[in-house]
Amino acid sequence: MNATLDALLPEDVARKAEATGVAKAGRDALTLFTLAILAGAFIALGAMFSTLVSVGIGDLLPYGLARLAIGTVFALGLILVVVCGAELFTGDVLMTIAWAGRHLKTGAMLRVWAIVLLGNLVGAAGTALLVFLSGHPFAGAGGVAMAALDIARIKSELGPVHAFFLGALCNVLVCLAVWASLAARSVTDKILVIVPPVAAFVAAGFEHSVANFYYLTMGWLLRHFSPDTFWQARGLAPDQFPMLTPAAFVSGQAVVILGNLLGGAALVALVYWLAYLRPRGGRGG
Repeated sequence: MNATLDALLPEDVARKAEATGVAKAGRDALTLFTLAILAGAFIALGAMFSTLVSVGIGDLLPYGLARLAIGTVFALGLILVVVCGAELFTGDVLMTIAWAGRHLKTGAMLRVWAIVLLGNLVGAAGTALLVFLSGHPFAGAGGVAMAALDIARIKSELGPVHAFFLGALCNVLVCLAVWASLAARSVTDKILVIVPPVAAFVAAGFEHSVANFYYLTMGWLLRHFSPDTFWQARGLAPDQFPMLTPAAFVSGQAVVILGNLLGGAALVALVYWLAYLRPRGGRGG
């Protein structure tokens, strides 16, 4: 009984991650795409929650504590992905551990990534549209909308070098959260190991490509479709946010995606493959 309650040992987690990667590659396109839409929606819900909590919190708490609160509630997204079951691109880059062990072909791995990334975009952007149409951003006298616009503006103005490394650091933490959840034996365990890494990356301002699909879509929707009464009440105008364009979305997120790949695929998955699964002197790794 005790053995079944104990968390998996690190080497066993590496083998589980390897087997999980192989299993993902065996899924048909429709299943992958459907689960990816769910993951995009789940991350978007975490981003929505985080945006809401950010409104006015800086007036109540010191900067660090305010960022901690914002990051902690964002963890809702990854909790839903892991516990409810969904395919998230930033977690699926861990498939490189199976690729490194030659259990997975490059084409099969890239196929999964492409389908999942597209599904994540549909889920996150679609959720942004639903949230906008619900009127939620105009809660708090439009404070939520202003917070969302500020988040989108900051992300759109990042330089490529900063965006790349912020993306890499983000996905080190995201993939460590997913990795740790593989060791867990219960839903409670999974939640407890997911929250701290996710809170850390959000608090630090690192860049998560799928979350950005929500944030930037919401920013674009607010810029183009917010009622005149919102702009007048805030003394602002849409042309004060010229950076919120589809072109900026594509160029900026391409860099963040590459950073997410480096952080998760190389700095987590391949490092653990080297530590536990690489062939050693004539015997299996």
